[in-house]
Amino acid sequence: MSEATSTRSGGLGPPLSPGGASRPSVIQLVFREKGALYAAYIPLLTEGGLFVPTTREYKLGDDIYLLLSLPDDPQRFPVAGKVAWITPPNASGGRTQGVGVRFPNDDKSRQLKLKIEELLGTSIQSAKPTQTI
Repeated sequence: MSEATSTRSGGLGPPLSPGGASRPSVIQLVFREKGALYAAYIPLLTEGGLFVPTTREYKLGDDIYLLLSLPDDPQRFPVAGKVAWITPPNASGGRTQGVGVRFPNDDKSRQLKLKIEELLGTSIQSAKPTQTI
């Protein structure tokens, strides 16, 4: 899984505060194998969601725009999500720093959630640890 981020004009500095003219972060998230997708998928969120490893600081509710690539699928899926939880640096249990991004409640996201769950199949019920809650 890889991450590339781009922020407001030129990608310089942290995001603007809520009072400013901030734009959502754009993160390209590429899953080359099902194991990585399983580790990042958040089935507990009603709309679905994904864990995004990042060292950038976010607040709950911040907008994040994902360009998502799934294993063995040439299509990229755009997702206008929101930060649903934050894993801080040096989290207990050696968890990776990052954010949980909740998918929006729309038809495209419902179809994406179904596609991810179909890809993961029965492994979604596994007790194997993930990067998520």
